Amino acid sequence: MRYLTTPTLVLACALSTSAFAQQNEALNYNIVNVQAEAARQVSNDEMHAILYIEKSNKQPAELASQITQLMNQAMMLAKKYPQVKVETGSQTTYPVYDNENRKLKEWRGRAEVQIESTDFKAASQLVSELQQNFQTESINFTVSDAQRKKVENELIIEASKNFQQRAQMLSQAWSKSGYNLVNLNLNTSNNYPQPMMMRASMAKFSGAEAADAQNVAAGESKITVNANGTIQFK
Repeated sequence: MRYLTTPTLVLACALSTSAFAQQNEALNYNIVNVQAEAARQVSNDEMHAILYIEKSNKQPAELASQITQLMNQAMMLAKKYPQVKVETGSQTTYPVYDNENRKLKEWRGRAEVQIESTDFKAASQLVSELQQNFQTESINFTVSDAQRKKVENELIIEASKNFQQRAQMLSQAWSKSGYNLVNLNLNTSNNYPQPMMMRASMAKFSGAEAADAQNVAAGESKITVNANGTIQFK
């Protein structure tokens, strides 16, 4: 077996360090950070609504029974609209005390119903019917997951092309023959409109009024894909 002498080992280490330094210098030479994006305004195709009931009773058991009954009625009513997704939201019960003597005055309960659908007409009709017993907390519109993914995939390609065009333009501006891609990050962001907050005065309607669904304007959302990364001029 052949062993390296000490001078040989020192020379080998020096050569290795020099090679590493040259490689590291090559990686950090002519490096440029580039950023580009692609954006599109997309029509909102999904409606979300939150409705709630709030009741008071001196007996917590009676209060729970009353809220359960109204929630069950809401779930039965929702079955008329299979194209609308309906879920029960948060539900709370808490004591209310007299301000003067701090004695227990009554119990108050609150329960939510959450609505989601791409069928605006059906969702609006269900909201109108539920408002006979429920109050509307908020209504907002978003882009559905299926539509958002489709648009994002298209924008990823568009943002990548914009990145390449900008990188090529910079290469020409610096009189370089081209570039190599070092790294690239693609990030998506969605800008949804603020939800419409409904006043408590809109809580209840008569049976005749509830028959007509409210006309809604869903608006648009902006979907953006950002492409940022690093290139190295050749």
